[in-house]
Amino acid sequence: MLLSRFPRVSLAHLPTPLEHLPRLSKHLGGPDIYVKRDDCTGLGTGGNKTRKLEFLMADAQKHNADVIITQGAVQSNHARQTAAAAAKLGMDCELIFEKRVSDPADAYVNSGNVLLGRMFGANIRDVEKGTDMNAEMESTASDLRAKNRTPYIIPGGGSNTIGALGYVDCALETLGQANRAGLVFDHMVHATGSAGTQAGLIVGLKSSCANIPLLGIGVNAAKDAQEEKVYKLAVETAEFVGAPGIVSREDVVANCDYVGDGYGLATDGMNEAVMLLARLEGLLFDPVYSGKGLAGMIDLIKTGYFEDTKSIVFIHTGGSAGLFGYSDILKT
Repeated sequence: MLLSRFPRVSLAHLPTPLEHLPRLSKHLGGPDIYVKRDDCTGLGTGGNKTRKLEFLMADAQKHNADVIITQGAVQSNHARQTAAAAAKLGMDCELIFEKRVSDPADAYVNSGNVLLGRMFGANIRDVEKGTDMNAEMESTASDLRAKNRTPYIIPGGGSNTIGALGYVDCALETLGQANRAGLVFDHMVHATGSAGTQAGLIVGLKSSCANIPLLGIGVNAAKDAQEEKVYKLAVETAEFVGAPGIVSREDVVANCDYVGDGYGLATDGMNEAVMLLARLEGLLFDPVYSGKGLAGMIDLIKTGYFEDTKSIVFIHTGGSAGLFGYSDILKT
């Protein structure tokens, strides 16, 4: 697959490391666990959105944009990385935050990703939970156009066919690393939310005939809704890259049993998983995405889901800056 056909700007430190987690593997007594360190992409403390932004920001430049608009929850990793990308490329940035968490602590509202977004120079505006965020972005764009600006809208999570190219590329990169190291992965696991990461990985794996099952651990929606969202985007992405028909509905698997009380709300399993990895491997995972994905993988290993699996690679989507926004509820 020739992704160089698509406009791209260099933002990430690539390739990201692929590391074995020997102490976690031994602790769980299950398969060998590897981690794909997409927390190390570099931009604005790193994370998975940077891969997507390499393609999205190039498209923004193609359209002569001078201001980027995007949206997310208050502690959005995507928003923080978008603000950093805009700063790096000399564009303004408008961030629209939905208040998805009730009665948040001051740390949640002002530290972590929010603080970094402000440091990167973004204009931040909060809206109430349940707001039509796409309509809100369009309204902001209209206001900017009236002021002779050229806005470019990036969807939440950077999850459209252009953004998903970043994870088509990640799949190809990971397979190349495995081939060079002589590694065979029986399963790939990651946190799934806005769908772009999982959709891109599916297309990259299928186009390479890798025959590696991919499991997304949901952080927001119910299973049927999450799988349908991912499937739709994966099909569109496959068509976009010139490989229509390679994705089947059976390729899309999400386990949404680890969401807890809702998006952005801490769970005991997440807290235990985050602390376990910090103390066993010196690795940081975030409370919203990678932490819940990690908690799901650990529980599934313990309960026998991966009984016949010799090796797993966990895609670390980053987000450790969000830990500071949850400092009051993390049980250390």
